[in-house]
Amino acid sequence: MLYSKTTPEQKRIRFRELLSSGTIQQFPGAFSPLSARLIEEKGFAGVYISGAVLANDLGLPDIGLTTLTEVATRAGQIARMTDLPSIVDADTGFGEPMNVARTVQELENAGLAGCHIEDQFNPKRCGHLDGKNVVDLDTATKRIRAAADARRDPNFLIMARTDIRATDGLQAAKDRAKALVDAGADAIFPEAMRDLAEFQAIRDAVDVPILANMTEFGKSDLFSTRELQAVGVNMIIYPVTLLRSAMGAAERVLDTLKSLGTQEVRVPEMLTRARLYDLVDYEAYNKFDSGIFNFQIPRTH
Repeated sequence: MLYSKTTPEQKRIRFRELLSSGTIQQFPGAFSPLSARLIEEKGFAGVYISGAVLANDLGLPDIGLTTLTEVATRAGQIARMTDLPSIVDADTGFGEPMNVARTVQELENAGLAGCHIEDQFNPKRCGHLDGKNVVDLDTATKRIRAAADARRDPNFLIMARTDIRATDGLQAAKDRAKALVDAGADAIFPEAMRDLAEFQAIRDAVDVPILANMTEFGKSDLFSTRELQAVGVNMIIYPVTLLRSAMGAAERVLDTLKSLGTQEVRVPEMLTRARLYDLVDYEAYNKFDSGIFNFQIPRTH
């Protein structure tokens, strides 16, 4: 009932344990607090909160238009609904190194288990689009150093994302990953790797956990957990999968309403009333104070 029974500190410890377990971990991307609860029910290890999803949900493109307040608020709403650790996309850290420091502390306050900070220029672009630009090494490492120095909980995970593969090649990505680890990164997110051999090259370059982004319609093939674990990947994110699926279903039902004048043929595809009530734990609220919350849980639909 209400929010997670697990504290943010406990979630951060759990996240560290998962990354060091030797087993690859799947973090689907949540687009709402309720979707995070569904991710937990389905037995996944954690929740990912995508900057692209947060921007798109506001009707904005993923080019750095969201603010720290918007990201921290929505990420906190999602994180507090699940006992799973949640990691959030903090884009470029929302400014200069001092802004990056504040970003980390605000995300700690919001209950996140970690964040990743990238080395693109601001305004940024989606990591799987062409035309990206990255900052110089000094700027990139200052961001990560500021993030690592600012955290108050040593278990809050600072992940460095690098987009330099697209602009300068694989060797540059390996060199930058090493430098970012030296600057204090606890994990590396090498964006837009072309194949499994490139993930293996990053794995060989650093001794911290690495992340694979298995986003649809991107630069990387959609490799399986088995394939990625074989090349040493520790964590996989599926950042926009649930949002794309939900919006695809929404578009189809709207088209049906428009063309047929009723949604009846789409009802079998929908989450039932009973299942929705189960996800939001309606019955527990009723038991909490039946004098106020006096209703019956439907069992037939």
